[in-house]
Amino acid sequence: MLPPTVPAWRTRGQQFDRLVLEAFAPLDSRWHDRLTKLDIAVDDVPKIRALHPDSVTWPDEVVADGAVPLSRLIPAGVDSRGEPTRARVVIFRKPLELRANDPDDLVDLLREVLVQQIATYLGVEPDVIDPEN
Repeated sequence: MLPPTVPAWRTRGQQFDRLVLEAFAPLDSRWHDRLTKLDIAVDDVPKIRALHPDSVTWPDEVVADGAVPLSRLIPAGVDSRGEPTRARVVIFRKPLELRANDPDDLVDLLREVLVQQIATYLGVEPDVIDPEN
């Protein structure tokens, strides 16, 4: 067991956050000028559900595996106090972790989800964002 003061000690959430940043870094380096008003956030579980799990149709802003959302793009807008909000991609940790066999699979899955969300945000096809996949 490692004490929390040792750099190697991280919670599962902190490890996941690091993997999100690792997956996002190459996309940000390529598209940084167009992503300056986009935030990336992580929630443990989605707070949205499909109304009819048997025949799920999600809007473009949601990347899902069937009835389970993996991420959601929340467009810029105005909050309840009338303050402007920034656009934000919310990544759902637990559904993604359950679909990955190991950390490498998780980074690949995160990259795939981020590519789809960035493409939706910029209004382009995913192969424009990441031509290698």
